[in-house]
Amino acid sequence: MPSPAALSITPGHVRVGDGYAATFAVCGYPAEVGPAWLDPLLSYPGRIDVAVHVDPVAPQVAAPMLKRQRARLESSRRLDADQGRVGDPVVEAAAVDAADLADRVARGAAKLFDVGIYVTVRARTLDELRTVTAGMKSAAAGVLVDLQPATFRHQQGWVATLPVGVDPLRMRRILDTSALAAAFPLASADLAAPAPGTHSPPDGVLYGVTTSSNGVLVWNRWGQDNHNSVVLARSGAGKSYFVKLEVLRSLYQGTTVSVIDPEDEYAPLAEHVGGAVVQLGQPGVRINPFDLPADTRPDTLTRRGLYLHTLVAVMLGAAPPPAERAALDRAITATYAAAGITADPGTWSQPAPLLRDLAAVLDTDGDPAAGQLAARLAPWTVGNFASLFDGPTSTRAEGHLVVWSLRHLPDELRTVGTLLALDAIWSGIDTPPTPARRRRLVVVDEAWLLMRDGEGSRFLFRMAKAARKRSAGLCVITQDAADVLSTDLGLAVVSNAATQVLMRQSTQSIDAVREAFNLTAGESRLLLSAPRGEGLLVAGRSRIPFRAVGSAAEHAIAVTGIGEAG
Repeated sequence: MPSPAALSITPGHVRVGDGYAATFAVCGYPAEVGPAWLDPLLSYPGRIDVAVHVDPVAPQVAAPMLKRQRARLESSRRLDADQGRVGDPVVEAAAVDAADLADRVARGAAKLFDVGIYVTVRARTLDELRTVTAGMKSAAAGVLVDLQPATFRHQQGWVATLPVGVDPLRMRRILDTSALAAAFPLASADLAAPAPGTHSPPDGVLYGVTTSSNGVLVWNRWGQDNHNSVVLARSGAGKSYFVKLEVLRSLYQGTTVSVIDPEDEYAPLAEHVGGAVVQLGQPGVRINPFDLPADTRPDTLTRRGLYLHTLVAVMLGAAPPPAERAALDRAITATYAAAGITADPGTWSQPAPLLRDLAAVLDTDGDPAAGQLAARLAPWTVGNFASLFDGPTSTRAEGHLVVWSLRHLPDELRTVGTLLALDAIWSGIDTPPTPARRRRLVVVDEAWLLMRDGEGSRFLFRMAKAARKRSAGLCVITQDAADVLSTDLGLAVVSNAATQVLMRQSTQSIDAVREAFNLTAGESRLLLSAPRGEGLLVAGRSRIPFRAVGSAAEHAIAVTGIGEAG
């Protein structure tokens, strides 16, 4: 390692290059310790180095050492008893502990180690050094760890905390196996690092910093069992801000992103990165659900017919009865045939029919159920809802980021608009695999708009199940956690997301969230009081509290728009 430019030594600190350092030795220990009892020092927000020097004590030395220690403690106890003094509780406890330790050492259940623990605080100025030192000593005192400065020996202390394995201070303490093992920070809430020798591809995205240790949280959704994620949070918790940062950082890695945006929040982001925005509901913007995808699968026409069944069910608010469903199936086939489109792939390049053509075919069907279905579809063909379907598709957005904005759609049309946008996105994903296929991330903001409808939830569920095999990931964002988790399909969509992010929850929904994600009482309290932008990443057994952070440039982009709070 490179040497500092200069080393200036004073009784209270050393100046190393252009910074300052002061070393403290752990001289007082708590009577009982739990796992990772040194973590308050390791996770303190400052430039702090903790060094643990360990030398094993030979068994032939440990036994006599314990015997002498027990003799001193027993002598003190008997002297107090002979002179009629009240026994010292510290001595009483130490005598019992020494007897227990001697028994375990004799049976081979424990070993003794000569241990020195040193803490070096680094800072750029003396004022900063004093401030960090005071805070660090307070954190240590909170877990009954006593730190003493290495006065006049800070140079030796600085050397003791360098990664060279040298201990000039020699301020040691005897610890047994269990206490020494508990000193190592094996109970950290951070994600586990890759095993030595394991290659980890650089596909992770910075989510933020962990609030437990101020470590960096980098998460790779593409390395999980599936590529889906779900973000549950109440309004104003910062979920849209967090997702915008993930979208921006995913674009850096070459991922193609499509966003369904109910409130026009992602338009500034698309403008910044040169993406495209489709404003559904604006005059002249139309989507024809009869358009056939560009692939050449033999069942493409059948798949389109099944999608039209789903679309009509969402339009009507429920699946039509069997008689109407049968009439609809006949009419779909007849409508395509009237436009010259049959099962022959050579006819699929013909102009697609429109929704009003389907209604006309239903009107000419002699079945009363067909006429009834045509009447129920009238608002979507000739009524107030027809503007989205009254002509061929006018927009075919392509690019690395496509935002489908629903802000200009009436509330009655938003569920249908979400389904139309998802179908257009899925048509570009559900294609035969090619070597040049890029990863696709599909973000559905305010997914409750679609999940409140049974057929819409089924479409989203099928998409979540099939995305992984097509190098795609689905990100579902919703603020109505209780409503989503109360339905089987909503719970299935959440369960098929290997990456789950929980941010601040309302008191009305926390019980459902706690049961669905098996949260502890502490995690539930965290989600009830989490500040804006903070949350909990749940991925299998990993539970990592974190805070979403962005650079100044990213922050300016992520907060721009109507829903900047999320």
